[in-house]
Amino acid sequence: MEHGRYSKQLTCAYLYPISKYGYPPNVEQTISYITEMAGMGFSSIELEGIGAENIRYLHRHSSSIREAVDKSGCVVPVYCVVLPQLSSPDQALQQQSLELFRLGCQTAQQLGASGVLDNGPLLPLEYPKNAPILRHYSADQLRLPTGFNWDQYWTNLVSTYQEACAIAASYNLAYHMHPCEGSLITGTDSFLYFHQAVQRINLFFNLDTANQFYRKDDLALCITRLAGKISYIHVSDNGGQRVEHLVPGDGKIWWSGFFEALRETQFSGQLAIDVGGAESGINDIDEAYHRSADWLTQQIATYL
Repeated sequence: MEHGRYSKQLTCAYLYPISKYGYPPNVEQTISYITEMAGMGFSSIELEGIGAENIRYLHRHSSSIREAVDKSGCVVPVYCVVLPQLSSPDQALQQQSLELFRLGCQTAQQLGASGVLDNGPLLPLEYPKNAPILRHYSADQLRLPTGFNWDQYWTNLVSTYQEACAIAASYNLAYHMHPCEGSLITGTDSFLYFHQAVQRINLFFNLDTANQFYRKDDLALCITRLAGKISYIHVSDNGGQRVEHLVPGDGKIWWSGFFEALRETQFSGQLAIDVGGAESGINDIDEAYHRSADWLTQQIATYL
């Protein structure tokens, strides 16, 4: 299939530049990443501020980045604000993260995004000082803080995320929670538990097909149970044995059931291609994204 301009319903996730340039990719090259993703044929792209310095950089340069997005003919439906310490047991670190979250929401608004996204709250474990920000966290060799009290922590965590939702709402943004290993949110049940506690209408679930399949979360049932709470989906395949993000069709996900559930729930949101990462062993990332986009275009025509 020749590669023209893809539908705006298909988003190129930020895992594309991450796969090419490492994690995190150099934030000062953001405009070149925009140009690359647009050059691949995408009209919709994801951008990401990974940690405090990157979030501040993108906030300072939000006007020039928006100009580059517009010049490329693209839109940014979701801006990712990666703040692992938002769920820290240390309330001072939570408050610092909330201020950074506010900057991220301002940047998202400048970019014309309708939502911000972050991993679900990380497990309240003690991480080494100056530990790098990772895409997936493992609990190996990590421990709960001395004297940890779950009820006290949970009450404070819920309050913190209620405040984050209020900040996002003040900029007319949805707040999407991404399920991943090492988070309190790994799938449908844990998100529903969290959502029922936070009780904010702009708190959404970022369905991630690969991560949830690996965690044995039924994708079609997830879509059905969370109808109205999902408007942005990360699409990639998985073999079921480890965390990986493969081209759809290269793993074991039952895609017809997935798309039938989207049709039944009248899904009209974004499908973001989230293929790659060092864990996936993909040699030609451009070919992988083209193959994924061509396949997704066919599924949308068939089901949606």
